Amino acid sequence: MNRLADQPSLYLRQHAENPVDWYPWGDEALARARAEDRPILLSVGYSACHWCHVMAHESFEDPATAAVMNELFVNVKVDREERPDIDALYMQATLALTGSGGWPMTVFLTPDGRPFYAGTYFPREPRGGMPGFADLCRALADAWTERRDEVIAQADRATGRVAAAAERAPLAEATGATFDRALLDGAMLSLARSFDPVQGGFGGAPKFPPSLALEWLAVRAASPGGDRHAHEMLELTLARMGAGGIHDQIGGGFHRYAVDGRWLVPHFEKMLYDNALLGRVYALAHRATGTAEHARIAEGVFDYLLREMRVPGGAFAAAQDADSPGGEGAFFVWTPAQLAAVLDPDQLRAVTLRYGVTDEGNFEGANILRPVVPVDAVSRRLGTEAKPLLSAARAALYTARAARPAPARDDKVIAAWNGLAIAGLADAGVILGRNDYLDAASAAAAFVLDALVVDGRLRRAHMDGTAVGLGLLDDHADMCHGLLCLHMATGQSRWLTEARRLAERMIALFGDGEGGFYYTPDDGERLLCRTRDVEDHPVPSGNSQAAHVLMRLADLTGAPELEDAGLRALERVREGMERMPHAYGTALVAVERHLAERRQVAVVGAPDDPRTAELVAAARGGLGPHDVLAVGDPADAGTVDQCPLLAGRPLVAGAPAAYVCRHFTCRAPVTDPGELVALMSSRD
Repeated sequence: MNRLADQPSLYLRQHAENPVDWYPWGDEALARARAEDRPILLSVGYSACHWCHVMAHESFEDPATAAVMNELFVNVKVDREERPDIDALYMQATLALTGSGGWPMTVFLTPDGRPFYAGTYFPREPRGGMPGFADLCRALADAWTERRDEVIAQADRATGRVAAAAERAPLAEATGATFDRALLDGAMLSLARSFDPVQGGFGGAPKFPPSLALEWLAVRAASPGGDRHAHEMLELTLARMGAGGIHDQIGGGFHRYAVDGRWLVPHFEKMLYDNALLGRVYALAHRATGTAEHARIAEGVFDYLLREMRVPGGAFAAAQDADSPGGEGAFFVWTPAQLAAVLDPDQLRAVTLRYGVTDEGNFEGANILRPVVPVDAVSRRLGTEAKPLLSAARAALYTARAARPAPARDDKVIAAWNGLAIAGLADAGVILGRNDYLDAASAAAAFVLDALVVDGRLRRAHMDGTAVGLGLLDDHADMCHGLLCLHMATGQSRWLTEARRLAERMIALFGDGEGGFYYTPDDGERLLCRTRDVEDHPVPSGNSQAAHVLMRLADLTGAPELEDAGLRALERVREGMERMPHAYGTALVAVERHLAERRQVAVVGAPDDPRTAELVAAARGGLGPHDVLAVGDPADAGTVDQCPLLAGRPLVAGAPAAYVCRHFTCRAPVTDPGELVALMSSRD
């Protein structure tokens, strides 16, 4: 056992029996490196990462390779999900040094933590133009000893580039640029140029779900007048992903990404953030387009989260592993013989036709199930209705699959990712009429607020019964996002109260004073520099999500300073929105909100009065993508204090009433749900 055995991180504990003398990141490792003038070998990964496991099996479990590492370096292992601040810093350095990045991330540092060489996966033996890992270690140790001036110069250049990127000035200060429709139209044109008109998505293999760009397309498709091009790109991408192997056709939910350009063969890990974002996008797309298949897939995603990813207390686990005891993908794939052992003859024939099952398979001799023949065509081939056969077959296959050795689940509860799950469940609960989703979102929110807020500070993660790490920008912004969605869905004042508190702390801890946000708090660990999180990756940019939630809070509270703070944060990424819109979907949604003619709707009435519920339902049916809804009892002073939109909005002749407002100037109240429907359908 090395020093990782007692760490709360599952990923670190997975390396506890390596012959490598691993340290967790901390003062002990850094002090030893300085005292012995020894470079640091930093290895960053996460528990569900397939290639992290491959490198561990090949190199870190190999005594000969470990001996070289122990002799030449102080070896530090980091869980990127536990310490995304360290990961972000050294990923920027890796990109600066190599032009690409990924996990496992392997970075060689000077004793004071400056990066001088970086890469991702390295094989144990030389292969495909890559050096063997032990040979690489020896070469870099020799460079540190024999050519230190060159190493230091390289470290200085990499560190300088990372620091310069973190401190770049807002573009708008230099150009006087403002946000307008031309920006959004230009971003749409740029996005369309990279669109795959056959398979959907953007670019080629490997293909990642473009969740946040899709949210922007869904918003544009649902806006007054719509956007035909946004609608077409959204529909094709969602259809192709939903019919791909990346979508778990038996258990619901999505795998991380497809290694090909057809969404067929996935890397099999399932991440909470992917499923939270994609489930919400499919629900939003259903609301925007009315496509029933989007609703079915959204429900499959969220049912999977509720069934397989909830931990005791109601929050959600971070990930399910890419690998299972039977090998990569073994838990999810099927041979014809395995199907025949589970299904009756009619079910087997229906599944074989629907999912294109063959003896040779489409993945290492087995079949990743994905629909290739429409259900009605299967019915014609069978001479009977295929839908009930397929439904029964999926249930039987799920039961049989559950008996297989399953991928490991990483039970850490990450604040940011739970915020995304809360938002998705809250919105889907309203759109799909699923009160169980609202209950699940409320339980997760209560867990985070009760277990991850310590001494008034939001923590990053909850592992082994302990809240660890100071919350980072995305933890605050994504949880605020989730709480706002939950407040809009339930009308409960607690969630708005907590969202406002988080927003206030976020501005105080992460704001740079000039517009924009740092990723780490001002009282956090001092690394080489404070980085910024400006691009969407699989998850929303912290800077853009912070801007978006501040602007939404401004609509609920009437506080113009919050809108201004959000706009200043967006100014930092204006150029990126035009140049790389696929990486700025969250920012583009926020700009759409800023430019839209937004409405605020206040429904006042006792929460147990059925007339209040009828008005709420009528209001929700007509809400646009940027409108906000506040619900509360005017007799509850606490609710009114938290949401000024409800202030001065009395009952009408003792009956619940709805007020439709623009810029906090309201039309005459209505008490009849039919009148409210008519009022909501009018854009006057």
